[in-house]
Amino acid sequence: MRARDFHLAGCRTCGLLQRLPAGANGHCPRCGSRVRQRKLESIQLTWVFLLTAMIAYLPANLYPVMTVVSLGRTQSDTIISGVYYLLLHGDWPLALIVFVASVLVPLVKIVALTYLLLTVQRRSPLRRAQRTRLYRLIEMIGRWSMVDIFVVALLAALVHAGALATILPGPGALAFTAVVILSMLAALSFDPRLIWDHEESYAAT
Repeated sequence: MRARDFHLAGCRTCGLLQRLPAGANGHCPRCGSRVRQRKLESIQLTWVFLLTAMIAYLPANLYPVMTVVSLGRTQSDTIISGVYYLLLHGDWPLALIVFVASVLVPLVKIVALTYLLLTVQRRSPLRRAQRTRLYRLIEMIGRWSMVDIFVVALLAALVHAGALATILPGPGALAFTAVVILSMLAALSFDPRLIWDHEESYAAT
């Protein structure tokens, strides 16, 4: 039994549960925000953001995120080479943080959202509660996604270059920022209430 069956919907801004006209949307009487029973074109928008994030993920990890110019010598580093540099100098806790925040977390978000989208489109009745908790976990991780933006600055701070060096952002930094923003937009576009739709069709069979 769903809130939608009773024409109820919760405001995503203040959380107020309210009754809406049948098949219609409305505005929250508490905060004035738009209230919908389901997000418009949630699956299509989520796929758009997610596929674009997948495309940007490869250059984000393969292209240099920074270039150091010192005394006429130029050195470019990717995220992976930065992790290797930290391991080489014994800074394994920092290397682990950089690897998890910059490589593992975006990949997990992409894989998890792909799984949620595919199961919703297939109208899968399996593990609905677990999938809802998975989405909440993705949302929680998304709140910390902007930490990834500071990876370039962190790697730059580790380069003991002195005053004669210039540190420039590389093309990988732009792609990396795009992955973070696009994965956050994909998570925001996905409507977890879709996980619980079509349940009545399985109950009937």
